[in-house]
Order: sequence, then C-alpha cells, then structure tokens
Amino acid sequence: MSLLDVENLTLQFRTDEGIITAVDNVSFSLEPGEVMGLVGESGSGKSVTAKSLMKLNPGNAIYSDDTKITLHLDSGPVDVMSLRNAREMEVVRGGAISMIFQEPMASFAPAISIGKQMVEQLLVHSDMNKKQARDLSIEMLDRVGISDASTRFNQYAFELSGGMRQRAMIAMALSTKPKLLIADEPTTALDVTIQAQVIDLMKDLVTEFNMGIIFITHDLGVVAQTADKVAVMYLGRMVEQGPVREVIRHPHHPYTQGLIAALPKLDDLEAPLVPVPGDIPSPLERPPGCVFHTRCSKIIGDICKTEIPQWVQTAENHRAACHLCKVGSGA
Repeated sequence: MSLLDVENLTLQFRTDEGIITAVDNVSFSLEPGEVMGLVGESGSGKSVTAKSLMKLNPGNAIYSDDTKITLHLDSGPVDVMSLRNAREMEVVRGGAISMIFQEPMASFAPAISIGKQMVEQLLVHSDMNKKQARDLSIEMLDRVGISDASTRFNQYAFELSGGMRQRAMIAMALSTKPKLLIADEPTTALDVTIQAQVIDLMKDLVTEFNMGIIFITHDLGVVAQTADKVAVMYLGRMVEQGPVREVIRHPHHPYTQGLIAALPKLDDLEAPLVPVPGDIPSPLERPPGCVFHTRCSKIIGDICKTEIPQWVQTAENHRAACHLCKVGSGA
C-alpha cells in the first residue's frame, strides 16, 4: 500500500489581478521508505504542491472539486481534503507529516528558545514527558551536526547562524519521526560538508523509520544522490516522472533536457553553461497548449501551442507529457 496518493491536484489563488493557477492537474504517489525529488525552476509550483499536502496555503487558495489527497497511516486512510480546522489537521501537520521550509527564520518564534519550541511540538504529537522530549531534542540537534547541542537548545533563533538555524529546523522536523517528510530545499544554506551530513541523516531515517520523503530542490546533483524517483514541474504542471537515474540518463521532455544541459560539466571546465532559453511566464499569462512551448527549441507546430500534451509511457515507470513523445512512439 502506498503512503501518499495525490490525484488531480489543481490549485488556484484569488488575487486582485485575477485568478492565478498555481498547480494544474498534478497526480503522483509515494511509497513508504521512498524518496521523491521534485525539481523545477522558481515559480514552477513545487512549494505550493508540497504545502497543499497539509493545506498550508493561504486563505485565498481554491482547490478543484476533484482534488484528492490521501495519506495512508497505520490507523487507516486520512482524506486530507476533508479536514476542516486546525484541530482536525493535527493528525497531519507536525504529526504524520513534517515540513522543512526554505526560510528557517519563518519557522521559529523569535521570542521562544529553540529547545522550548522543539519540546512543545513533541508534547503535542507524542506521549513523552518534558524530560524525554528535552533529551530527544538535544539528541536530534546533535545528529544534524550542531555542536554543543545542550547549549544551543536554550538559545533563540536570532543567536544562530543561517546554516545552524537550517539544521535546527531539520532537527525539529525529524524529531517527531513523521511518516512523511517534506523537505523544501533543506540544504540550500549549508556548506557541502553539512549538506552531505544532512543527506546521510535523511537516508538513515528513511531506513530506520520507513519514512517517505518529498525532496524539493533546484539541484539535480542532490536529487541524484538522494531520490529514488523524480518529478519535474514547470509552471504548475508535472512534465516528466520516473526513476531518478532513468530520467537523468534518458530525459524525454525538452524542459528536463534543458535542466540537465544547464549543469556545469566537471569533465570539461571550459564548456560554457547552457541555460534554458527565455524566462518562465507569469502565472497570470499561462500559455495555451503545452505551457513550455514559449521556450521550447523543439516545438512541432500548432499542436504544441493549442493542445495540452497527455502522458506518454517512455519506459517502465517513466513517462513524459510531451507531444514529441507521442510522435516518437508512432501514435
């Protein structure tokens, strides 16, 4: 049985400029102990998709009627879209699901010590007493590479460096031992040695607790090291999904090919960087047809400009939403 099933996730925001479509008909599943990398440029809808799993998007968010998010727990399936208030959401928010946010300062209350916040969440989401919660919190701070963890436990977020705050946030998210961890670019502010330490810690916890992880990042190198499978997003739509090595070695969607081509080549340091041409359009001006056609160098006529591409199976568990794949398959 899967840990998470997301079906037809479509999310719009009501704004003064009009209705903005942030996520468009996204579906995926995650197994226990599986790591899924979610990649794409800024503005592609990765974080909005992740926040939807806990209904953390702001009050102007509008979900489509056919959106379905199901979390399969030991106690039975949880229909996330049917949860209506903060009390009902406790089963997923900080309980079965933890999230590491991009900006650590937004995750800690400035007037409460790091340790007190960690203890409070453990008292809410577990049957620990205060001493047990304190001991576990200090242990987790130590496991993510924070030196003198017992001292840091009593400090405030503003007393820590940016990288240390990021590690403290990771420790806080992991301390409840969630079934699903959403990691929104958790290693962005860290140096490479701490990055490796955090990635190793996540791998250990996946093995230890059979935890599923959704790893949001721009860094395909990190995805290659950590993920079992990868989903590529562009302007709110998923355009390619599959096993991580299969997608990186044999990308089928021109956008995925562009992301991989943009990576620095360590075996040829003189080679120029090749960015994906153009800029991602505003969500208020979503292109018709394939949303990537305004930047695509392999466009095949009006079909790309007028018809939304359907998923095409390109290999076992590997699929892409591109008209080129349909042409190549002879369909």
